[in-house]
Amino acid sequence: MKKNFLSIILFLFLIPSAISHNEHYKNINFLEYELFRNNDPIGFHNYKFERNGENLKVSSIIDFKITKLGIDLYKYYVESTEEYKSDQLIKYYAYTDQNKKIKKTYIDYNKEKDVLVVSGTENQLESPKEYPVGTWWNHEIIQAKAQLSGISGRIIEQTVTFIGKEEITLFDKTYNALHFNFKSSDETLPENKRLNTDIWYEEETNIWLKASFDKTGHWEYRLKSYK
Repeated sequence: MKKNFLSIILFLFLIPSAISHNEHYKNINFLEYELFRNNDPIGFHNYKFERNGENLKVSSIIDFKITKLGIDLYKYYVESTEEYKSDQLIKYYAYTDQNKKIKKTYIDYNKEKDVLVVSGTENQLESPKEYPVGTWWNHEIIQAKAQLSGISGRIIEQTVTFIGKEEITLFDKTYNALHFNFKSSDETLPENKRLNTDIWYEEETNIWLKASFDKTGHWEYRLKSYK
C-alpha cells in the first residue's frame, strides 16, 4: 500500500503531465547510451532530437553484437524515427536487422478514428493514441496502461511500480534518480514476450538514465553523455 501511494504521489506531483512531454526535452539535442551485457560493453543506443515549431522528430540507432573468441554470435541493428505534432505521436518507423532477420514496423496516427494504426512485419492493429512507443526516452511511459513495442508493434499492457529515489553513478557522473519497474500485466505471456525492466529517470530533468533487465544474461543501458 505504501509503495502504491508513493507511486500515485509521484505521478501527480513529481512527474509532469504527459501532454507536455516535448517541452521537458526542449534543451536536449542528443542522448548517447552504452550497452552492456554481463558488464561487458557490446554496443550503443543513440538519439537525435530535431524540432520545427510544434513538431518534434526523434531519430534513434541501436547497434550491438555479442562475440566469443573473436566470432560474432549475434548482431542487432535498429534504425527508428518518431514524429510528434503538438505532443501527439503521428508517425513512427523502425527497421530492425536481428541477426539477418529483417523486421519493419510502421505506426501512423489516424485523425478520423483518433487512433494509432500499426502495420509491419509482425503486427497489424489499432491502438489508443495515448499508448507511447516503448523507446524509454519519453518519461510519460510511466503513466501509460500499455506501451507499443518499437520492434514488433505489439501492445504490451504494463504494470509500473515506483521502487524509490536513488543516487546512481554512470561514467563518473552522479545523478539523483527515480527508479521504476515495468512488468507485463499479462503473466500468462511466454517468457520471451514478457516485460520486466527497471528504468531510472533523473529526478530534476526526467532524462532517461539507465535500463536494466535479465534475458540470457544481464543487460544494461547506461547514459554516457547528452547535449
